[in-house]
Amino acid sequence: MMEFSAWLGRQEERRDRLDASRSMALFAAMGRQVELGDGDPLPPLHHWLHFWDVRTPAQTGADGHPKRGGFLPPIALPRRMWAGGHLIFRRPLVLGADIRRVSTIDAITEKRGRSGHLVFVTVRHEIFDEAGLAIEEEQDLVYREPAAARSVSVPSPDHAAGPDDEAQRSIAAQVQADPILLFRYSALTLNSHRIHYDRPYSVEEEGYEDLVVQGPLQATLLADLAASRLDRPLATFRFRGMAPAVAGHSLLLHAENSEGRLDLWTSQRGIRAMTASAECR
Repeated sequence: MMEFSAWLGRQEERRDRLDASRSMALFAAMGRQVELGDGDPLPPLHHWLHFWDVRTPAQTGADGHPKRGGFLPPIALPRRMWAGGHLIFRRPLVLGADIRRVSTIDAITEKRGRSGHLVFVTVRHEIFDEAGLAIEEEQDLVYREPAAARSVSVPSPDHAAGPDDEAQRSIAAQVQADPILLFRYSALTLNSHRIHYDRPYSVEEEGYEDLVVQGPLQATLLADLAASRLDRPLATFRFRGMAPAVAGHSLLLHAENSEGRLDLWTSQRGIRAMTASAECR
């Protein structure tokens, strides 16, 4: 990875204002009518609705992502996914606040897996308001080789959701992950990756079974569930994608208490799509 060593430590800074209307729009898309205004606490992971990376068509790649290069290294592998992340909530942010995000490329690593050549990029974000640091976040991005048609739709048996009775007991909610929800989340986060709204591209170019449910959307659903279960502000939240979840099938949200934390996961057709854990203050 010597060719990308110059990107290690690279930083960028963005500024925004926490907009209550974006959070209300996301809750509405998730089937909940929630009234929010300036001064209310920012719901968990709703900072992802901000810091839009606005690009012109000429600055956008064939997959809908910004073209390679710039802040992120120009890794040639064509398929890019948000693989997981870890967040520490130092202080609560409030809607209406002016915020600043400093992003740093912490690591670039190369691996060989069952799916071929992989490159992982770890990005660290620090989010500040006028009182100082509020959120520390690590995002893990993975770049993959091209896929044959529908080659990534069948997950490994290692990701099975467990015995049926155990899985049934842990179910906390069910979400209809239809194309409308996927479109609205992509719009609210200004995420133009085509696997979430362009079915022919998702199936024929990136090898999925159907439109793909966004990892950040699944994480937000789980964080919202954790906050309601724990009934206190979150201190940490960690998540990792395990297998693709696709449109057209119900997405189940699961939760179990485990040694002072809440273990969470999403499942679809008996397969774990994302795992997460949350701890409160």
